[in-house]
Amino acid sequence: MRKLLIAAAVLLVLLFVLSHRQHAAVETGPGVLAPDAPQQVDLDHGAQLQRDGVNLQTRAHFDITARVLSRKDYSGSRDGDLVPLDLALGWGRMSDSTVLAGIDISQSGRFYYWHVKDFPIPRREIETSSANMHMIPADEDVKRQLELVRPGQVVHIEGFLVDATRADGWHWNTSMTRDDTGGGACELIYVEGVTITQSL
Repeated sequence: MRKLLIAAAVLLVLLFVLSHRQHAAVETGPGVLAPDAPQQVDLDHGAQLQRDGVNLQTRAHFDITARVLSRKDYSGSRDGDLVPLDLALGWGRMSDSTVLAGIDISQSGRFYYWHVKDFPIPRREIETSSANMHMIPADEDVKRQLELVRPGQVVHIEGFLVDATRADGWHWNTSMTRDDTGGGACELIYVEGVTITQSL
């Protein structure tokens, strides 16, 4: 029994190490890697999608190429089943390693946090050139591709901004602008395609 417990503990440690390496940040050189702001086309009459008992109302087509500033995985809850991970994404000068070297970035509780000692770029530029985005994979293939995404990479994500509701009254609405901050400022994305466009 003791040997089995030791073997199980070793296996758990190995799985933790492999998972950490899988999502470890990649190093990138200086320069803007993702110059363009996200593209959004609002929908007057969006579609109704269903996912695991959740109704998803499409609000806009959404297309973004951005640097991954951080990722946070969620599991073990109904929300985690629907939205298994969040990506903090940056574009413009928020995709430049020189700028990011002066910004501490973290994620917790479905929020993205940043802290600076001295602003490398104006505060408002940080706020409007980066965002925490909640990922709803459209299918298992998309989910597997999202699992490969690492901080430091440049990714292209295409899909829809959606509002999510359940019959019991639960709801989770997407932000429709990149200009907001705080609670409700995150994008809820139904991801139909994800491509890692740069990882070195």
